[in-house]
Amino acid sequence: MAVMLTQSIKRFYKKADASPDETGAGWRVLLDGRAVKTPAKADFVLPNEVLAREIAAEWDAQGEKVQPSTMPIMQLAATAIDRVRPHRDAVIAELTGYGRSDLLCYRASFPEDLIERQAKTWQPLLDWSKDHLGVELTVTEGVMPITQHDHALLRLQDHVEGFDDYYLTALHSLTTISGSVIIGLAVMNRKLDTTTAFEASILDEGYAMEKWGDDAEAIARLDRHRAEFLAAGRYLELLG
Repeated sequence: MAVMLTQSIKRFYKKADASPDETGAGWRVLLDGRAVKTPAKADFVLPNEVLAREIAAEWDAQGEKVQPSTMPIMQLAATAIDRVRPHRDAVIAELTGYGRSDLLCYRASFPEDLIERQAKTWQPLLDWSKDHLGVELTVTEGVMPITQHDHALLRLQDHVEGFDDYYLTALHSLTTISGSVIIGLAVMNRKLDTTTAFEASILDEGYAMEKWGDDAEAIARLDRHRAEFLAAGRYLELLG
C-alpha cells in the first residue's frame, strides 16, 4: 500500500488515478494501482469522485521529487481523516471559541478612515450572521476581551457541529487563517467568495501598508496565508 508522505522524496510511481472504493464507501487515489494512505496510515477514502480526481492530479503533477507542500488538497483531505475525525469535539470547541475573539468584533478607535473601512467591510458580515445564522456578536473598540452572550455562542456551536469532518476541516482552515469564524462561515455558506473573504480578513494589514509602506516579510506572510486560504476554498468547492 502506498503511504502519503510528509517530506519530499524521489517519485516512486508512474501514474496516479482515482477509483471507487470496493466497499462503496467512497473514492480512493491510486498510485500505480496501489491505494494512497494518510500520513497516519489510515485508509484514505474520499467522499466523491471530483475530489479524488483533483488529488490524483496533484500526485500526477509531481516531478522527480514528490513535494507534499505542493499538494494542498491532499493535505486538507488527509487532515480531515487524521486530525479532525479523531478530535472532532476539540475542533468544534476551538472554532466555537473564535466567537469570543472574532476579528470582526474588535474595531479601531482611530483614525476615522480605518473606523469607516472596518464598519463598511465587517459590519455587513456581522449583520448577516445575526439575520441568517442567529449568531449576534457584540462589537467593541480596542483589543480588550469582550464577553459574548451564551446564546450566541450556543447558536454558533450548533452551526459548526452541523458540518461533517471534511467540511469541518475547510471551516477550520478558513477560520484559523482569517481569525474569524464568521468569515469562515460566510465562505462555507457562499455569502463570500474566498478572495473577497481573505481581503476582508487582512483589512488592517492592508491599511497599514497603505499608510506606512510595504514590508517584504509581511507581504511574504500574507501571500502564504492567501495561498492557504484559497486552497481551502478550492477544497470546499470540490466537496460540493
